[in-house]
Amino acid sequence: MATVETVYLGGLRTEATHVQSGRKILTDAPVDNHGKGEAFSPTDLVAAALGSCMMTLMGIAAQTQGVDIDGTRLSITKIMCADPRRIGEIVVEIRFPSDYAPKIRTVLERAAATCPVAKTLHPDCIQTVRFHYGE
Repeated sequence: MATVETVYLGGLRTEATHVQSGRKILTDAPVDNHGKGEAFSPTDLVAAALGSCMMTLMGIAAQTQGVDIDGTRLSITKIMCADPRRIGEIVVEIRFPSDYAPKIRTVLERAAATCPVAKTLHPDCIQTVRFHYGE
């Protein structure tokens, strides 16, 4: 069974449906690539997937350690390159609401580093990840 079914809606817009849940995501080409920029671009979704994956794995690690990371926030910046057009760098700023003990910090940071999305991205795509505690 397929994971995602995607339909081209015209005007450089797509609608992707998550088959299991029926949830939908619209994408739009970015303004700098002939689009309207009215929704996530496909490359925005790559950057979002990286952050969400890291956050999920840190959540699993936190549960295992009995630590609450509710309220943790990510700021993700996608930097495009040309020739060929691609994502050149994704910067992920992770802001935890608490200032955890060094052991917990290590557990969380190692969990983020095991993200399957991060492992899937091409080595030419730089991944800059910064952790901020107690913010």
